[in-house]
Amino acid sequence: MKSNNFEFLKSALTPKEIVTVIDWVKKQNEIVNVSINKVPFKNLQKWYFDEERGNLKHDTGKFFSIDGIRVETTWGSLPTWDQPIINQSEIGFLGFIVKEIDGILHFLVQAKIEPGNVNFVQLSPTLQATRSNYLQTHGGKKPRYFEYFQNASKDQILLDQLQSEQGARFLRKRNRNIIIKINQEIAVHQNFIWLTLGQLKKLMQIDNLVNMDARTIISGIEFGGYEQQTVEFFSFFNQEKSIEQGFLESALIKNKAKHTIEEIITFMAQIKSVNDLTVKQIPFSQMKDWQVTENEITRFDNKYFKIIGVDVEIGNREVVTWSQPMVEPAQEGLCAFVCKPIDGVMHFAVQAKVECGNLDIVEFAPTVQTLTGDYKASPQKNIPFLDYILNAKPEQIYFDTLLSEEGGRFYKEQNRNTIVIADENFDEQLPENFIWMTLNQLHTFIKFNNYLNIQARNLIAAISYTRGENEQN
Repeated sequence: MKSNNFEFLKSALTPKEIVTVIDWVKKQNEIVNVSINKVPFKNLQKWYFDEERGNLKHDTGKFFSIDGIRVETTWGSLPTWDQPIINQSEIGFLGFIVKEIDGILHFLVQAKIEPGNVNFVQLSPTLQATRSNYLQTHGGKKPRYFEYFQNASKDQILLDQLQSEQGARFLRKRNRNIIIKINQEIAVHQNFIWLTLGQLKKLMQIDNLVNMDARTIISGIEFGGYEQQTVEFFSFFNQEKSIEQGFLESALIKNKAKHTIEEIITFMAQIKSVNDLTVKQIPFSQMKDWQVTENEITRFDNKYFKIIGVDVEIGNREVVTWSQPMVEPAQEGLCAFVCKPIDGVMHFAVQAKVECGNLDIVEFAPTVQTLTGDYKASPQKNIPFLDYILNAKPEQIYFDTLLSEEGGRFYKEQNRNTIVIADENFDEQLPENFIWMTLNQLHTFIKFNNYLNIQARNLIAAISYTRGENEQN
């Protein structure tokens, strides 16, 4: 195992207490002036409807635009549809600075307010910046600590990945997820705090406390791979087998899985090779089933989501006031993994899923992912395993938390994230677009970029390997 993998593992197994962190976040909320107001599109400063392209864009041509698209695919039961989508081609930075404190790796975490956050302050990475932000296109200050990432040496970089964002809302959007390690002392500003990986994972079990950008970086952290005998030797000293220990073994054991890495690659290659996805930009005026009003871009039936405009004032940002369009969901969604021990190792039921904004047609997704419709009103038989998730017994539910989507683009969107441990009667045979994978295998595919979607990564990030005060079981 590489030394940095072991450092991450030690940090993950060191939760410390989190009560003072929760109190600290509350205080951060109290000291910052925040005002978020919906406004008509005509009142969005520096944003306009481009008559030639038929989209909504910033007058600098930077940041992002809202485009209309027509989707055609051979996947699923709906061969074509129209929708607006966020087009943000810039690759931004999502980064943590880490440092050893008392022999344990700590993460420099920011208390950050995004205009779409349901509760304003959430725990965020050290750095969270689009290219337009760090190039100061907005005319404001550079993000704090950006220079550490800009000047990082190869030896300092512990993780460096390009990862996708929501494929149903972003058009082929990716961000650079990066972790750098420093040894020197640095100034810690008042809205920053040092936390262990174990603390961050515990804090993810509290509704809307750790933001999406922090979760996606953390999901990419792997702990290396051991032979099963080695893992079982260390597990021998823990007499009581817990769910957390089962997840840790699934993360560490590299040689005992239902399918090999090669078989999983073949599974994905087969699905990609027989399915088509064509996305064409069209003006808003040509979008079927959608309308543009003074205040919204919305479907005639008000389903799925809409585009709104907001005026923002946040006292501690690089720019204090600005306007922007945002995506507002029509309902809460559900993202869930079903897990089952197979041959003594915890496996995850993973689905291959096509989304219109995917860079390469298909990504691995949770067992159940329903974000674009009301899953509570959906016929449960139409979505594989939805009824199993909704009817799970309390003792089967390992994790069940509301997690916010990215508050810089999504207005008060939160989705139910849950992990269910299957009972012994759960059929090991899965539908054709599903496959069993261990946590070690999932970490392997995260490393290679654009294999696991953001919803799957959110759930993986939230898995804790220690039992503590916030465990639900």
